[in-house]
Amino acid sequence: MSSPLSHIHRFSPASGDLERPPLLLLHGTGGDEADLLPIGAMVAPGAALLSPRGQVLENGMPRFFRRLSEGVFDEDDLRRRAGDLAGFVDEARADYDLPAPVALGFSNGANIAAAMLLLHSRVLAGAVLLRAMVPLAVPPAADLAGKPVLILSGAMDPIIPADNAARLAAMLREAGAIVEHRILPGGHGLGQADIALAKDWLAAL
Repeated sequence: MSSPLSHIHRFSPASGDLERPPLLLLHGTGGDEADLLPIGAMVAPGAALLSPRGQVLENGMPRFFRRLSEGVFDEDDLRRRAGDLAGFVDEARADYDLPAPVALGFSNGANIAAAMLLLHSRVLAGAVLLRAMVPLAVPPAADLAGKPVLILSGAMDPIIPADNAARLAAMLREAGAIVEHRILPGGHGLGQADIALAKDWLAAL
């Protein structure tokens, strides 16, 4: 199900507890709007799922913003794309009659979710950031008072240094977010521990 909004996307309406916040599913590099739907259904059974496709292509693979090299972001593009994605969320909320969503992003999707928290905090009710890193070298002043954020990092992640994820957690805490940062015994890919922790955390919101 979709409508002519600014991003190609998939929408799955709520089928259970209508009090659960919808999830905004943000895929990693090379994913698309279908990529995280099964994970969304596992971690938030019955919740509405809104899953856009990134509008940047890198060697034919969708992403949410440009990078200059691995781990080096085009921050001007990131800021613009975060604004575009925030606009899409506003469109979708009006079109589908949704409350503010909780973002669930993986890798590139987690990074733009973190950028949205810092740049457009009103758009998200919270976030699950899977394998995220600091999105902006100089973070803007943001008011994240009381917003819940779960960051799940991999202890052996070859892409994201442990201190980078820790800096992101500290950055969000300084802005007022209620951050839980867990480091799991894995790499950049997701495992069952990620699913279980995200499900328990979302159920407690």
